[in-house]
Order: sequence, then structure tokens, then C-alpha cells
Amino acid sequence: MPAQGHIQTFPDLDALARHLRSLDKKTVLIFAYNGTGKTRLSVHFKELGKVRNDDGEVTSRDTLYFNAFTEDLFTWDNDLENDRERVLRMNTASRFFSGLDELEMENRIRPVLHRYCDFDFSFDYDKSVISFFRDERVPQEDSNYNTIRHDHIKISRGEENIFIWCFFLAVAELAIAGQEAYEWVKYIYIDDPISSLDENNAIAVAAHLAKMLKGQDRVKAIISSHHTLFFNVLCNEMDRAQRYFLRKTESGYELQNTNDTPRFYHVAMLKELRKAAESGQLYTYHFNILRSILEKTATFHGFNHFGDIIKRDPDDEDGQLHARYVNLLSHGNYSLFEPVEMLEENKEIFRKILNDFMNNYRFNPELFPEVAEESIA
Repeated sequence: MPAQGHIQTFPDLDALARHLRSLDKKTVLIFAYNGTGKTRLSVHFKELGKVRNDDGEVTSRDTLYFNAFTEDLFTWDNDLENDRERVLRMNTASRFFSGLDELEMENRIRPVLHRYCDFDFSFDYDKSVISFFRDERVPQEDSNYNTIRHDHIKISRGEENIFIWCFFLAVAELAIAGQEAYEWVKYIYIDDPISSLDENNAIAVAAHLAKMLKGQDRVKAIISSHHTLFFNVLCNEMDRAQRYFLRKTESGYELQNTNDTPRFYHVAMLKELRKAAESGQLYTYHFNILRSILEKTATFHGFNHFGDIIKRDPDDEDGQLHARYVNLLSHGNYSLFEPVEMLEENKEIFRKILNDFMNNYRFNPELFPEVAEESIA
């Protein structure tokens, strides 16, 4: 595996997984496009942590993982005969479900789930099933409300994915706390959680993960993703994490160290902001991302404050006003769990600041052809 500058090459995913295990890093972040092999890499990593006896039975393991296969631990029983008691069955043969009853998992999952969804759930530990329900407030003639409970509902596929993700987070928190049922966990491996969640929750998921992982030293974590927004928030929130870009080549895989290239994702984030500005789907958290880019650009150009690259001279009143807008609207903890769409006035200000920045600090016009056209016009 010869090193080529900041790039290491590996003949296969098994060799790459072994390398990741050899790293003395608390957190590793891997960016890779879909089809590169991220999910298969997580499986190789997990398998390397298993110890088997002479009969081939697994006697110990060390990795708690979330990937596309995690959802396979849950299956629907749709009660086809009566079409009434629809439940989600848990494959309790997996150690993922260790000690559910004693650990009061419902109370651990519910606070996280309610950040995303309005349904609720209950466990039947004896039958290893989960049932879902939703309360509906119905207005009455006297201006009061009655609450009607809809039991045994079949939640949507997206809601199911969110529930499983929240279940995983609750288990991960137990592993980090060193709870006895999860003492075996030495690694937490998370592959593309955002693919199972709504786009607008990318900020929330990344911020929650970062907060959960930064304040602990018990387990090591590896997170891989193809989602630019999700990945960049992780990078910003976990500035000490080891960052890589993974590529698939004809002869194997390349792992590029991007810690020494802080602007590696800079353009990718600008493209995301540009796309959001064009679509009109602008949320208040986009000001947080814009501010992060402005701050990095200011540092690169030797300025002390991001406002110095917005206002061109001391008498630039528009620039001063825009700097105040960014400073004001970028506060609010990313508008984490309830993304708020910008007011139309703020959308126009956002577009003006973004366009002025991209025109004043030249980028490759092939990456932003519409910006180049606006500059010529």
C-alpha cells in the first residue's frame, strides 16, 4: 500500500478495512460517491471485528454499525388475515437488541424520534414486536378538542427509516456510556444515515452525531457518506476528526487524506448553496453554511473577520448591512430539528450576498457556468 503524497492505495475493501482499524484516531470521516463501495466497506470492517470458535460460531464482536442492512433487522407483520394489528418485528437474535426490556429503550428512543415525527410507539417485549399509533386532535363544537388514538397504524417507509435511525442512536448512546449490555462495542460504524432521512434533516443528524461523539473517549467512530451537506457539517463540527476522500479505481481503492486541504469541500458546498438559491428552497440554516464558507475564505485571504470580504471598503454600506445579516441570521443552532424556510426578503439578501461573493472571488467557471454568465452580462 504505497503512499502517494496524501493518497494511499488498497487492492480491495478488506485491505482498506484493516487499514482503518489500524488508525489511532477517535473519529474518521469518509466522503465517497454512491457506487464506490461504502456499504460493503462497513461490512468488511464489521466482519474483521468478529472472533469465531472452531465450529465457526461467533464468540465475540466489537462493531456496532448502521448501514443499509440495519433495516433488515426489522420486518413488518401486516396481519394479512385481519388487517388490524400491524406490527414491526425485531430480529432479536442480533446483539443489536441486547437487554431491551431492562434498558427502557422506549424512553430512550422517544425523545429523539419526536424531533422528526408525530407518531408514537410501544414495545411488546415478550413478542419482540413494535406497534405504532398516532393521536389526532379533533375540534368540537364548544371549541375544545377530543383526542382520538389510531392504534396499530402502518407508518410510511420514510417514517420507518427514521424510527430505525432513532433506535440506533439510542443504542449508540448506551454503548458510549459503557452500559453492560453493550460493553462489547469498541467501534461505531455509520454508513450514509442521511440516505434514509429527509434532506432537510441533514443538518440535524450531523449536529446530533457530532455532539454525541465529541464528548466521549470510550469508542472509536467511522462515518461514511456521499451527502455533501451532511459531511461538511460533520467536518465543521468535528474539526479534529481524520477526513478522507475514497475513490474506486481500476486496480482497487484510493484513500485521500483531506485534512491538509481544508478547501477540498469548499466548492462542493458552494455548489449546494447555489443549487438551493436557484430552486428557492432556502432555509435559515443555509446562512450557517454560507457563514462557514465566508469565514474560511476570510482566513485564507488574511482577514480577521468574514465581514471584511463582504464589504469592499469602509464606506460600503450594502456590504456592512449584508455582514450584519449573515451575523444575525446564522445564529440559531442550524435551526436543527424544524428547518425554517427563509422569508422572501431574506432569500433575496442571501442570493445577493452569495452572488457578490462568487463574483468577487473567482471560481472555475466550468463548475458554476450560470455565475460566469451573470458576470459577463
